[in-house]
Parts: sequence; C-alpha cells; structure tokens
Amino acid sequence: MTDDSVWQPLHEALERWNDAGRVADFWLRDDDAVEPTPALDRLLDLTGRYEVPVTLAVVPAFTGEALAARLARAEHALVVVHGWAHENHAPGNEKKQELGTHRPRVIVLDELARGLAVITQLHGGRAWPLLVPPWNRIDAGLIPDLGRLGFKALSVFGRPKRAPIRLINSNVDVMDWHGTRGCRDHALLIQEIIVQLKRAFAGGDPVGLLTHHLVHDEAVWLFMQRLFEVTSRHGVRWLSSRAMPAQQSCISGG
Repeated sequence: MTDDSVWQPLHEALERWNDAGRVADFWLRDDDAVEPTPALDRLLDLTGRYEVPVTLAVVPAFTGEALAARLARAEHALVVVHGWAHENHAPGNEKKQELGTHRPRVIVLDELARGLAVITQLHGGRAWPLLVPPWNRIDAGLIPDLGRLGFKALSVFGRPKRAPIRLINSNVDVMDWHGTRGCRDHALLIQEIIVQLKRAFAGGDPVGLLTHHLVHDEAVWLFMQRLFEVTSRHGVRWLSSRAMPAQQSCISGG
C-alpha cells in the first residue's frame, strides 16, 4: 500500500465536510515539556510552518525561565498545567497516577495550586488555566475543587463524560505506548481520525491530537507533517485549546 493510498480515505472524509459547506476543527495537545530541547524546537518549527496552534502541557515542578524564553518566540504555543511533578504515587498493582487518592487531598490540591501559580508567573498571557493530569488520570473527588483553585478547564484522553468543569479532551494518540513505544500505524491513526470526524460531523467533539515530542520517532514526525499538509489542503481549522468549544466534562483518563 502506497503512502498516497493510506491517506486517501482522509482526503475523502474531509471532502465530505467541504461538500457540505462545513469546516472540520482539529486541535493539538503535546505533553511533558519542561525545558528547551531539539525535539521541542522541531515541534514548534513544524507547527509554526503550518500555522497549527499547539497546547503545551508543562510540568511545573521542573520547568523555569529557559522554557519561558524559548516560548516567547513561538506565538502559536499556549502553556497549560501538567500536574505538579508528573510523579506516580500509586502502588505497583495500579495504573500510574499523580492526582489520585493515594495522598491526602489537601496535599494534591496544594500542588495543583502551586503548579498553576508557577506556570502563570513564568508565561504570563501565554499561560491558560487548563489542567492536564499526568497519565490522563485524576480522582473524580478532586474535580469540584479545580475551579476554586483557578482552573477553568480540564483535559484528559477519550470521550467525555459529565462533570462540573469545562472539558477539552484529546482523542487520537499517535504513540504506541503498549507496543513499540514509537508511532502507531499510520493507516490505523487515519481510521481513528475519520471516526472522530464522523462524530464531529454529527455534533460531537473536534479531533484532538495528542503527542509527546520528547519520545517521538521519525514515523511520528512524518505522520504529523503529512497530516498538517492534508488538512491545510482542505481548509481544516486548527484551534487553540483556549478557543475550543466546551465539551461535557470527563472524570477519567486512559
């Protein structure tokens, strides 16, 4: 199967949006930024070239002025809060989680408040009070307190469920975390995007691409570039998470 034939179904799906006089919305969230790296430069250069806004989930405990200075030259980047230290507190027989029930809730909430303060102080207007829980997991009991801490939205992975805060979920993950730990098969990723486009056409959420620039292999970078090329040909609208329509809020992650 040629590369063109792999991507043809996405061309056809986007043509259906064009024929209906509608514009498909996409957004991009990239996790785990801490400091300037060649991989981050590559991400910012690629997204900047195609005018794709990128929401960077930054780990507050380990970031600093160096990242803020680098992002000052990337007007299309938005900075949000990626937990506190991206540290697992769950026992070995449970899925990894920083924002769970394994510690007193007052400690967890204090860390989230500090995380928001750090990101806001470092990045000013580039920061947005969106919480991205590490590993996309957060205890449902913490959700009602997020607004009190100053958060305006939550982003995990998967289809949304109802909860008392604005939700902006990602729904297409490029990484094969349980296999090669590289890029997933391009054809399968395209199929997932098409499924999400069908949901969006019927009134569902936009396509939310999830990436992790620090662990990308070449296949991920190739997929992203080709996706940006294809979507640019069909007039797709890549949104900043700050401009995303509200979803029903989700209290669980993958």
